[in-house]
Parts: sequence; structure tokens; C-alpha cells
Amino acid sequence: MDFSAANHALWNAIIQLGYIAIVILLANFMRRNIAFIRKSMIPVAVLGGFVLLLAKEIGIATINQDFMEGLTYHGIALGFIAMSLRTPAERRDGDERKVGFRSGAVIVSSYMIQGVTGLIITIGLALTVMPDMFRAAGLLLPMGFGQGPGQANNVGSSYQALGFEGGHSFGLAIAAAGYIVACVVGVIILNVLKGQGLIKDKEEREKIKLGADHIEEQSSSDVSESVDKLSVQLAMIVVVYVFTYAVTKGLTSGIAAVSEGLAGTVNTLLWGFNFIIGSALAILLRVLLEKMRDKGARRPYQDNYLLNRLSGAFFDIMIVAGIASINVEDIRGLVLPFILLVAAGTVVTWFHLKWVCKAVYPDYYYEGLISMYGMMTGTISSGVLLLREIDPELETPAAGNLVVGSSFGILLGAPVLVLVGLATRSNAMCFATLGLAALYLVILDIIIFKVGRKKP
Repeated sequence: MDFSAANHALWNAIIQLGYIAIVILLANFMRRNIAFIRKSMIPVAVLGGFVLLLAKEIGIATINQDFMEGLTYHGIALGFIAMSLRTPAERRDGDERKVGFRSGAVIVSSYMIQGVTGLIITIGLALTVMPDMFRAAGLLLPMGFGQGPGQANNVGSSYQALGFEGGHSFGLAIAAAGYIVACVVGVIILNVLKGQGLIKDKEEREKIKLGADHIEEQSSSDVSESVDKLSVQLAMIVVVYVFTYAVTKGLTSGIAAVSEGLAGTVNTLLWGFNFIIGSALAILLRVLLEKMRDKGARRPYQDNYLLNRLSGAFFDIMIVAGIASINVEDIRGLVLPFILLVAAGTVVTWFHLKWVCKAVYPDYYYEGLISMYGMMTGTISSGVLLLREIDPELETPAAGNLVVGSSFGILLGAPVLVLVGLATRSNAMCFATLGLAALYLVILDIIIFKVGRKKP
């Protein structure tokens, strides 16, 4: 085997990870030593991601796009598997299911308000200054903002095949812009809330936590074992992820055997949301380990402190890779609808979530609001990113709600896929889609405010 630099496959992963490591260290140094960056609450991972993106654009770093996208994809699942393996402090299964269902309604209602807003903009442009505008293109706003680059790519490509010139790049550009909105606007919001005294940032919370409890948690890892406890945590995470792959492959193969048409839609969702399957399997493993302990096992296998550290590391790497993989060239034409959709999506998503999150997350309103805004403009990773600035140990249920809510969101969001196809059939059907989306938005908001609420 050739171990030299000529063996690109051997060294590529190390070089790409090296880029990520360098910018994380550089961003950490900048945050600690540059006052305005420290006060701005820009997360180290976000700062590092944009440093690497700039380095890519000016030619300093040669980024492997597929590798970075792969890190982003796997990092989401690995981070949430690590979170789901943690031993919970208390069990509130009934409440968690209710909040999870309502979180799903929050997610899909955000799709709907983004879709209604997007259709109003693109239909309005088609009726006025841009008569050739593909009217259904407004539905790429919830695909890009709400569901991320995977669905934006799929739907944009299908719209391009139906006559929307540049639809593929337009969808990806909206997804990239949404991620930037989550990171930039989200950080601005954090600073405003901090200035109003409504939240404490990560550094303030860590100062408060410096005490006996924190020291005890850090020292809980038994390093005298024959195998390092960190290795055990990593092994459990990887084993769960391998089973996640196997289960997802089995499900998609079974669906394809039954119906190729159904597989074309559902299988993409299953692979795109594989972190939900991974989280479910991790919870199953956690329950099994708890049963073993109840029956006389000597000690727990999980170490919450190490699992927190590992999930944080996975999320940091994922965020840097996700920002670095943004393709600036994806936005080439369609500047006016792009600007209008991104600006309107940024605003309506925020005000809608401010309204509904008060009803769903009264005990941890800002954590729930910030995490949902990060996810509903970017991806679940950006939701966790913003949340970690005010809940660094992910102690509130907010992070879990993103996962559980996404699983319920798949069920509640089934009509979204119907509307995406319906809007392209004719101009009249595009107007009908706008009306149906508005109606479903009302139904979901009724669910949020009426279903599952605790009676006073």
C-alpha cells in the first residue's frame, strides 16, 4: 500500500478534518481574545465555519464538498444518539409525548406559514413584474428553511424538470441562506435577549455551574477500568448508528419492494431523517441497560458527562462542516424572488414561533423558541447550535423536542408533500394550494393551543 501523499484516498479525510480542527482552534482563540467577538455571542463553531468558508472562497483551503456534506449528515445522527443515550434525571413519559406531538405541530405549522408566505410572493411576482416566474417556487421556502438542503435539492430538481429554470440551484440557495439566517440572525437575537436580561449566555451559565455539582459530574468517570470509559461511550454510539443504517436500509428496501412510487418519496425522508431512527434505537438501548441495572448490574455503562462532551463535539464538527459546504455560486439568477423569500421567511418564522412557543414551552420558553427558530430557518443542527449558547449542557427538554417533534412532524407533514405536487399542475391549482396551506395552518394552530394542554 502507498502511504505517500500520492494516495489521495488515504490522506483526504485527515486533511479535511485538519481544516476543521484548525478553524475551531482559531475561532476559539478569536472568541477568547477579541472583545467584540466575545461579547457578540457568536458560537465558536459558527465562527470557525465562516472562517473555513472564506478560506475556501479565496482559495486558501481546498474543501472536499462531498466529505463536508457527509460530516454534516452523520454528525446530526451521532450527536443525537449520544444525547439519547444519556440517563434521564427524571421520567415524564406522558408529558413528553404530549409536548412531542405539539412540537410536531409547531414544526409543520412553521412549514405552512413559510409556504403561504412563499406562494404569496411568487404568485404576486408572476402577476406583476415577473410574468415568467414559476408560481409554485414559493414552496421552496419551507423546503429550504424548514426541511434543509436535502428536500430543497429534491423539490428544486423536480420543479426544474417541470419548467422552473434554475430550480435546483434556487432551492439549494434558499437552504444555504436559511442556514446563514439561523446562525447570523439567531446570534443577533441571542444578543438582544441577553441585553434585555432575558437569557444568560454560555459563559455566564458555566460560571454559575462552577461548584461541587459540576466537579462531581466531571469526576464521575472511572478511569481505572481496563477499557477507557470514553471508548465505551464511543462504542455504544457507533453500534447504535450501525443498527440505524441497517434498520433504515431494511425499511427502504421493504418499501421499494411494495411500491417504487412510494419509495421515491418516503425513502428520501427516511434517510434524511435517520437521526430520528438513531435516537429511537439509542433510547431503546438505554432502556435495556436500565433494565439490566435494575436486575443487579454492577454499574451503569453510560456516563452522562462524557456523552454530553461527545454530543457537543459531534455538533461542533457538523456545524463547521455544514457552513463550509455552502456553495455561494448556487444563487446566480432570480435575485429578486430570492431576496424577498429569504427576508419574508426570516421575519414570519420568528413571529409565528414567538406566538406558538409560549403555549407549548411555558417552562423553558426561550430555550424552546431559540432552538425551534434555529431549526426552522436552518437545520436541526443550527437549532442545537443556538440552544447550546443558553443551555450548554442541554438540560432543558428543548433539544429532545427537536428530535421527538421531527418524528411527529413526519406524520403531520404528510400533506406538505401533496401540496408540493399539487401546486405545479396549473395556475388555478397553485391558488388552491395557497388556500389549502392556509387552512392547514389554522388547523395546526388549533392543535397547538387546544390539544394536550394542561387544564388549570
